[in-house]
Amino acid sequence: MDATLKKQLEITATKVRLGIIEGVYNAKSGHPGGSLSIADLLTYLYFAKLNVYPDKPDEASRDRFVLSKGHTAPALYSTLAQKGFFPEDELKSLRHIGALLQGHPCIHIPGVDMSSGSLGQGVSVAAGMALSAKYQGADYKVYTVLGDGEIQEGQVWEASMFAAHYKLDNLVMIVDNNGLQIDGKVSDVMSPYPIVDKFKAFGLHVIEADAHDFDSLDKAFNEAETVCGQPTVIVMKSTKGKGVSFMEDNVSWHGTAPNAEQYAQAVEELTAHLKELEG
Repeated sequence: MDATLKKQLEITATKVRLGIIEGVYNAKSGHPGGSLSIADLLTYLYFAKLNVYPDKPDEASRDRFVLSKGHTAPALYSTLAQKGFFPEDELKSLRHIGALLQGHPCIHIPGVDMSSGSLGQGVSVAAGMALSAKYQGADYKVYTVLGDGEIQEGQVWEASMFAAHYKLDNLVMIVDNNGLQIDGKVSDVMSPYPIVDKFKAFGLHVIEADAHDFDSLDKAFNEAETVCGQPTVIVMKSTKGKGVSFMEDNVSWHGTAPNAEQYAQAVEELTAHLKELEG
């Protein structure tokens, strides 16, 4: 990856993380851990890969994105704000009554292609979008992000079987493998491992990546574009709470908002990192 682009992505990802903390703190509720673990991924997608248009959010030729693990909406909202779909100030009203940004993605929000939140269902919608593109002869691609706890849902595997059967090579699924879910380690709650082998058995092309390395992400998504006749799943190893020291790999931050002191510490850490990158 070009060094200049990589540096800009790192800067943008840090701003996305600041937006996540801002939103969840002002909401006094939400899911910071899993949002922070996909901040680099969403930054890469929206600033280096997806064909999307903030001034024309419903453009028919755009690539589609479905956040199947919809509870991490703060990450999507912060990324969309950075991209220019709506003002960053909207993040401060996250989850407030009557506000634009609710607790899970809603299709009326500029840049959101599908309402989501019931785990396991978003990937099925994404597969349907990909099949629709095939029928229409459209060349857009469909991307969807799942949690590793989410893939405990049977519907995920039905959707995978469907996607493989219809040879949806315009569909890219991404599993955020941070190893933690609301009740603890995914391996203890209901182990989905071996994740790679299971997706291969369902007929998908599987790629492994580092969720916090833009070179690794770039290599993975570029490989996905070369795959023909199969859907692709990128299983990316990530750290829950990435970027905020006291949240990293700590399951208690799955669905907990920071208090004023924790908010200040998180902002201080991220701001210092941003200054370092920009300096």
